[in-house]
Amino acid sequence: MNSPHFPQMQEPADPDVGLSVPAGRHEALRAQSPVVAVVAVGGAIGALARYAASLIWPTAVGGFPWTTLAVNAAGCAVIGVFMVVITDVWAAHRLVRPFFGTGVLGGFTTFSTYAVDIQRLVAGGRAGAGLAYLGLTLLAALAAVWIAVWLARRVLAWRQA
Repeated sequence: MNSPHFPQMQEPADPDVGLSVPAGRHEALRAQSPVVAVVAVGGAIGALARYAASLIWPTAVGGFPWTTLAVNAAGCAVIGVFMVVITDVWAAHRLVRPFFGTGVLGGFTTFSTYAVDIQRLVAGGRAGAGLAYLGLTLLAALAAVWIAVWLARRVLAWRQA
């Protein structure tokens, strides 16, 4: 299929890494399978934890989404501590970061619910609350990461002194 829209595939210089070669695709898939698996398992755990938070602290219909705000801020704080631990303290296994950072914390924090909450507030005639929620979540998330990193590094420096 040689056309300007579908140029002919060219083999890479090293056929062992070529994804157009079936063996190359198989090797790439095999190398990524553990990462995909731990992200999926971690994501399920994080999503269940977020769901549990919504059951424990439900948001009334049309109410301000405090639970989502708290979950996102808490998740950002945990990721701040986690990043300090795995970069400054502990040489973690290669699957720890995708499992916990991407999977668990990615499933726990929720940009999609945040966006839906803003849309619901605006559609419900509470544009001011939606705008406040938009800004407050951003500030809370950034502050949570910054404070958590700062505190984690302080604690590490204190323990090493």
